[in-house]
Amino acid sequence: MDQLCVTSLYFVWETLFLNIPIPNLSENVIGAIYTYSMGLKALRVTVSSLDQTMVKSFEVTELPVRSAKFIARKQWVVAGADDMYIRVYNYNTMDKVKVFEAHTDYIRCVAVHPTLPYVLSSSDDMLIKLWDWEKGWVCTQIFEGHSHYVMQVTFNPKDTNTFASASLDRTIKIWNLGSPDPNFTLDAHLKGVNCVDYFTGGDKPYLITGSDDHTAKVWDYQTKSCVQTLDGHTHNVSAVCFHPELPIIITGSEDGTVRIWHATTYRISSALAFPELLHYVDTCCNLDGIEVLENTLNYGLERVCVGYWIYETVVIGYDEGTIMVKIGREEPVASMDNSGKIIWAKHNEIQTVNIRSVGADYEVTDGERLPLAVKELGTCDLYPQSLKHNPNGRFVVVCGDGEYIIYTALAWRNRSFGSALEFVWSSDGEYAVRESTSKIKIFSKNFQVRILNWLIRRIDVTVKNLYWADSGDLVAIASDASFYIIKYNRDVVSAHLDSGKPVDEQGVEDAFELLYEINERVRTGLWVGDCFIYNNSSWRLNYCVGGEVTTMFHLDRPMYLLGYLANQSRVYLIDKEFNVVGYTLLLSLIEYKTLVMRGDLERANEILPSIPKEHHNSVARFLESRGMIEDALEVATDPDYRFELAIQLGKLDVAKEIATGSQTESKWKQLGELAMSTGMLEMAEDCLKSAMDLSGLLLLYSSLGDAEGMSKLASLAKEQGKNNVAFLCLFMLGKLEECLQLLVDSNRIPEAALMARSYLPSKVPEIVAIWRKDLNKVNLKAAESLADPEEYPNLFEDWQVALEVESKVAETRISSVLPFCLSLGNTAYVCVSLRKLLKHGLCFYPPAAEYVKYADKSRVNLVEAFRNLQVDEDTPFENGDLNHEVEEQNGDEDGQEEAQDEGQEEAVVIDADSTDGAVLVNGSEADEEYGTNNEGNPSA
Repeated sequence: MDQLCVTSLYFVWETLFLNIPIPNLSENVIGAIYTYSMGLKALRVTVSSLDQTMVKSFEVTELPVRSAKFIARKQWVVAGADDMYIRVYNYNTMDKVKVFEAHTDYIRCVAVHPTLPYVLSSSDDMLIKLWDWEKGWVCTQIFEGHSHYVMQVTFNPKDTNTFASASLDRTIKIWNLGSPDPNFTLDAHLKGVNCVDYFTGGDKPYLITGSDDHTAKVWDYQTKSCVQTLDGHTHNVSAVCFHPELPIIITGSEDGTVRIWHATTYRISSALAFPELLHYVDTCCNLDGIEVLENTLNYGLERVCVGYWIYETVVIGYDEGTIMVKIGREEPVASMDNSGKIIWAKHNEIQTVNIRSVGADYEVTDGERLPLAVKELGTCDLYPQSLKHNPNGRFVVVCGDGEYIIYTALAWRNRSFGSALEFVWSSDGEYAVRESTSKIKIFSKNFQVRILNWLIRRIDVTVKNLYWADSGDLVAIASDASFYIIKYNRDVVSAHLDSGKPVDEQGVEDAFELLYEINERVRTGLWVGDCFIYNNSSWRLNYCVGGEVTTMFHLDRPMYLLGYLANQSRVYLIDKEFNVVGYTLLLSLIEYKTLVMRGDLERANEILPSIPKEHHNSVARFLESRGMIEDALEVATDPDYRFELAIQLGKLDVAKEIATGSQTESKWKQLGELAMSTGMLEMAEDCLKSAMDLSGLLLLYSSLGDAEGMSKLASLAKEQGKNNVAFLCLFMLGKLEECLQLLVDSNRIPEAALMARSYLPSKVPEIVAIWRKDLNKVNLKAAESLADPEEYPNLFEDWQVALEVESKVAETRISSVLPFCLSLGNTAYVCVSLRKLLKHGLCFYPPAAEYVKYADKSRVNLVEAFRNLQVDEDTPFENGDLNHEVEEQNGDEDGQEEAQDEGQEEAVVIDADSTDGAVLVNGSEADEEYGTNNEGNPSA
C-alpha cells in the first residue's frame, strides 16, 4: 500500500473501515465493517448487528479491500481490492459467485445501480468501468477522461442513468451510461477530490464534494455553480454525505472530526439534540478523551475515513475504530390546541389534522389509531425543533436554530420572529423568550417587548424539562431520574419584590415549596387542573394527584403526550410515525381526587355520582391510599376488593354478606378464622361450614364440647374422605366400635388391631382374623405368626381383666371416659371415677380449679390400671364421696408410687429384623428361643 496516498471515503491509512447498509436482512443487522491491518496482512469482511455480534465473515484477500457494496435483489456482496480483482459473494450461503480481474491498478470504489444489473468500478488506473452481471459480468462500457486516481463514483438517485465521479485531478465529472465521454466537468477544488454524494432529501439538484484542500462544497449540477463552501476542517476532507430525510450534511476529515451542518443555512447545526453514542465497535481505543465542540464530534480516534447513514444513525469509520451515533430525535414535533386541532412538522413541511373530524358514529377504542385526514398547511423557514400553540390556539410558534417564528394557526402566515434559546407562552397570550442565561424578554399580545433580568429562585437540580399548571401555582420539574412537584408562592414573591429588598443570587427564599418527589423519569407531561399526566421511561401512561401515582395504561410503543380534551374526557398521544391515539381519563375523576386532596369532602361527594360505576374501584383505591378506608368501602364495587376493605375495618357482617354472594372458599375460610379469633363463634361455624374447613370445625366443636356438632362432623368427614377428622370425632364421642370400623375400612388393619387391644379387647380375634387374611397376600409365614388371644390367652397378660372391664363399661360408655381419666394420670382417681360413672351412667369432669392436683402424672401403665379396676362396685365408700376418697388417695401418694414402680412393666419390643414373626417381651433375643417365651409358652 502506498503510504503517501490520501485517504478517501473507502480507504484509511493503516486500517480500513467501511460501513454499508444491508437491505433485506434482519432489522437488527445494520451493516458491514470491512477491516484491513497492515501488520496482519489479512482482510476480513464482517456483517455486524446492533448488538455488535458478528453475523457473517468473509476471508477475501491478503491485500486491502477499498470498497464493497450490497446487491440486495441478488443477496450478493461485491468487493473491489488492491489485487485489482472484483469478487462477488452470496451473503446468505457464503458461496463465492464470481471472481474476475477488473483493472490494472488498485480498485478504489464500486457502486451498484439501484434498478439495472450494473456495477460501476473506479480505479487508480484512471478508468471507470461498467459491468453487467446478467451478461456474465462482461464490461459493457469504459469511461475515460480523468487524469489521476478516480477515488469515488456514485449514481444520481434522481436520474439513475447518470453518475458522478471524484478524482485526485481536482475535478468532478458527470457521466451518462450511454456515452463514454463525460456530460460536463466541474473544476471543483484546489486540490484532489476524495468524495462525492448526491442530495436525496428534496428536489434540489445538489451534490457535495470533499477535498484535500480542507473544504467541502455544495454544487448545483444543473447550473454548474458552487452553492456553498463549508470551511472548518483542518485536514483533508475524506467523507461527505447528505442525510436522506433530515436537512443535515455530514463531513468527516483526517483531522479526526465529524461536523454536522445545516443543509439550508450551511451553519454548524444547533437545531438537533447532541448525537447519542450508540456503539463503539473496535476495542483498540477507549473513549475517555471524547471532545465535543458545538456539533463537531471528536472521539479521539485519529482520522475519519468514512460516513454512512443507517436508519436514524450515522456510522463513522476512523483509523482506530468505528463509531455509531444517533442523529435527530424520537419525539415528533407536534402540538394540539384546546379544540383538538393538531399541527406537526415533517422536516420543513407543516401538516395539520383535526380530531373532531372523526365522526360521532365512529367508536373510538382506547389505544386505537385514529383515522385522521392529513392536510398540508405550508412550509417553515427554519428547521423545526419544537412547535407549540398559544392558549387560545390562534398562533403557533416554531423554534429551531436558536430562532423562533410565530405563525397564524389557520393560514400559516408569519406574524413575528426573533432569536431565542427557549420560548414559552403565558396563559393570557403573552410570551417570553430566553436569549441568554441571564436575559429574558417578555412580549405582550401586540408583540411589544420588555426585559426581565431578575431572579425568582435558584433550584439545585439538573432540569430536563418544566411543566407549569394552568393555574400558575404548581410546576413539575423533570430531571434524569425523577421529577418534583413544587408549589409557587406567588404572594411571597410579590411581597418581596414590592418591598424593594435586593434579590441575592439564590433568589427569594420561600418562592417555591417542595410538595412531592416521584422517582420516575418523565418523557412527556401535561397538567389537567391539579393532576399531572405523564408517560415514564417504561412507557406507562400515569397520572399523579397529591403525590399518589396511578397507572392508566401500559403503552405498547414509545408515545408522546399531545394534550387533553375535557369535552371528550380523553388524553391524546402521538408516536414518531405521527399516529394519534386516545385514552379515556375522566375529568370528574380528576376533580374528585383533587377535592379530596384539598380536604373538601363535601364537594367531592357531590361530584362522586357523576363518575361512572366502572371507575369507582379506582376512586376507592385512591381513598384507601389516603387512609379513608370506610369511604373506600362505600365507594368500591368489586366484591373481592370490598371484602378486603371490610376485613381491614373488622366489619365481619359486611364481609359475610359479600362472601355469601361470591361463595368463595378462601373468603369463607379467612372470615371463619377471623370470627373465631374475635369470639363470634356462631358466625365462625357458618363460615367454616361454607368453606368446608373440617379441621376448623373440629377445633371449634371440641373446644365447645358440642357432641351433636361432632357427630355431624364425623359423618361429613366420612363423606369427604377426611378419615383423620372422622376418627378424632368418633374417638372423642366414645364411639370406639365406629373408630375401629373406620380403621378397617381405611385398610389400616394393624392400627385397628392395636386399638382393639387397648379399648375393645373382645374385637381383637375378629381383627386378627382380618389381619391374617390380608397379610396372607403378602407373607404367609408372617400371617401365621399373628397370635389370637382366644387361641393363646397366656400370651396376653391380664386378658381376662381387660374383657371384664370392657363388659362392665360397654353399656354406660360416655364420651372419651377412659382416655380422659387416664390422661389425668392418677390411678386411684381413675378407679374411683370409673366406679361412679358405671354406677350413675354419668361422665364426670372435675372443676377446672382441681386440675392442678393431677398435674403430676404417675408412671402406671394401662395394664396396671386395669388390675386396679377389679373392685366390687357395690362396696360402699368408707370416707364419703368421691372427692374425699381422692384427697385420701393423694395423701398416700408416696407409698403408692413405690408399689407402682415395683409393678411397672417394661415396654413390648418387636424385633423389626426378625423374619419368623417372633415377638420379644421383657427380654433380649439371647434369652429366648424361637417359638417360646421366658415361661416356656409359645410366643405371639
